[in-house]
Amino acid sequence: MPPSFVSIDESCDEAGILGNLMNTKTMLVNETEDLPGDFAIWIFILAEMLVFGVMFIVYAFARSNQIEVFNESQLTLSRAMGTLNTIILITSSYFVVRAVSAIKSGNSRQSAHWLLGTIFLGGMFVAVKLWEFNEKFSAGITLETNDFYMFYLTLTFFHLMHVLMGMIILACIVYKLKNGDYSAKEHFGVETGASFWHMVDLLWIILFPLIYIIR
Repeated sequence: MPPSFVSIDESCDEAGILGNLMNTKTMLVNETEDLPGDFAIWIFILAEMLVFGVMFIVYAFARSNQIEVFNESQLTLSRAMGTLNTIILITSSYFVVRAVSAIKSGNSRQSAHWLLGTIFLGGMFVAVKLWEFNEKFSAGITLETNDFYMFYLTLTFFHLMHVLMGMIILACIVYKLKNGDYSAKEHFGVETGASFWHMVDLLWIILFPLIYIIR
């Protein structure tokens, strides 16, 4: 084949590869833009989910080797309080959804009110969890009592810290909403905080049956 044709074919191949790469890049950018909130928060959420995932796997492995100890210790937990906290967090996630919907409609005041409700529910969750911790510590239960309580106290405390972090984030968003920093066109921060709070809710929905119910 003449050199000129080879050159044309190679150029076409390179153009095709370049076109595919550009299409792939465009798809990735579009998918990133579809994510609510800052992309960085999704990296953080993924990292946190992986950490909790590893802890859940280690818990399941430890439980398989000490089924009787885990089942007996599990009976001392209050499923009623655990269920209450589950209802609280699910309701709080609904409030967050309403807050995002409100700011998208340009109603920053209503959005702030929904987030204040979320923070209040978060406070209720914290109060219930602290009551549970106090009950266990009063009974002489610590991290060293047995492996079940070590996992129970560690996992739930770690999650509690995320709830508190989420409340602080939402409080900052409420402050900015009241200052008029967010609007129907600019509400990236509200979606970012909402994404974090939904992660906190999802983790509890996994944690609750794993620790309180599954035997």
